[in-house]
Amino acid sequence: MQRKFGILLALPPTDRSATLVYQLALTASQEGHEVYLYLIDEGVKNLESIEYRNLPSHGIRVFACAYGCQQYRVPTTELNDSISLSGLVVLSTLIDTCDPFLSFT
Repeated sequence: MQRKFGILLALPPTDRSATLVYQLALTASQEGHEVYLYLIDEGVKNLESIEYRNLPSHGIRVFACAYGCQQYRVPTTELNDSISLSGLVVLSTLIDTCDPFLSFT
């Protein structure tokens, strides 16, 4: 059964959870689930890695907090158009519509 699988990541690339979230998102997508990843706070720093920037090519929908990118000086001009810069309204919608929704903070 296909599910809407949501993940929130608020931790930087140096945290082991960043690797876990990356692998979890890929695995869930490969299993046929719709995967939604929202990067917030220091989690936006993961966009500096090619692996995270390429997640949309695996069918994963990636959202990044626009304010967080500004706050942590994460460049957004070279991001793939399929990575959406958004705010907390999008996060709220993902929390409401995804089951399961996992948070790594």
